[in-house]
Amino acid sequence: MSERFYGELATWWPHISPTEDYEEEAGEIARLLGDVGTVLELGAGGGSNAFHLKDRYALTLSDLSAEMLAVSARLNPELEHVQGDMRTLRLERTFDAVLVHDAIDYMTTEADLRQAIETAFAHCRPGGAALFMPDHTAETFAPDSGHGGGDAPDGRGVRFLEWTHDPDPGDDWILTEYAFLLRDADGTVRTVHETHRTGCFATAVWLRLLAACGFDARVVDERTSEERVPRRLFVAARPAADVDAA
Repeated sequence: MSERFYGELATWWPHISPTEDYEEEAGEIARLLGDVGTVLELGAGGGSNAFHLKDRYALTLSDLSAEMLAVSARLNPELEHVQGDMRTLRLERTFDAVLVHDAIDYMTTEADLRQAIETAFAHCRPGGAALFMPDHTAETFAPDSGHGGGDAPDGRGVRFLEWTHDPDPGDDWILTEYAFLLRDADGTVRTVHETHRTGCFATAVWLRLLAACGFDARVVDERTSEERVPRRLFVAARPAADVDAA
């Protein structure tokens, strides 16, 4: 993983994206997954959704970044953590449900997206479910900007700006520019700028790939109290009697 955001800067994550900010979203996940037992989260990041869901589900958390998994392990020490790429991970066991939050956005080609969906299918038991939560689809995308940050008890602090835009609406990806001001405990301040390329696929592409991998999928518009366009989510079921995926 090349993004410093999820590597050397991972220890700043709780102050960039506080766990309490995920409570409503975790409730939406629980509403859509329902009463299942075991859940595999692909791209679990810092574990903030898991923190709000672990009393309800038996969770296994996977992420490509060892540094982000370490952040999650401090927050969720009782949960299983597995490092792996969502395109290729194979745990050789299945779960009642698979959750793929916004880490799916880092699939920037149809080939990558299909591989991630295949991983979800491989880990979803027959009759189980999967939930995919991309930040954007082509139909709902709108340029956006934001800011945030917080302070730690040890004197560290972070403030950031983010700006998401689409240089070419004719392709399947968008860009987000991040600018961070990081204050260390000794008062030293440094700046970090990163550009992240993420996927922005049409709903029809999502549904085609989900079907090709063997899922029966439906589109659900997110319920949120935030002042933004609700995300378009994909709730997928693995048939109880499988037919080999194309």
